[in-house]
Amino acid sequence: MENETYCQSCGMPLDNPKVHGTEKDGSQSNEYCRYCYLNGTFTKPSITLNEMFSNIITQMEKMNFDSKTIDLAVSNLPNLKRWSSHDSLKST
Repeated sequence: MENETYCQSCGMPLDNPKVHGTEKDGSQSNEYCRYCYLNGTFTKPSITLNEMFSNIITQMEKMNFDSKTIDLAVSNLPNLKRWSSHDSLKST
């Protein structure tokens, strides 16, 4: 899909308006999915990158994704907006 965008927290494709999160004013977020971001705030504000890794792996395994696809999805997490600016990532 051309110009496909992804949630900048979990990497989920934002290919359907129903999966987009929402801003404080109720408008659609163009950066985050509804599982990560609602009403202008993260649904799990204190989740760590390692916890997000585990969450993504668990959810993708439940949906029967193959291990190569799962590895690709989680390998991109540190590059997403939510995680790329965290100084704590640089030491792990």
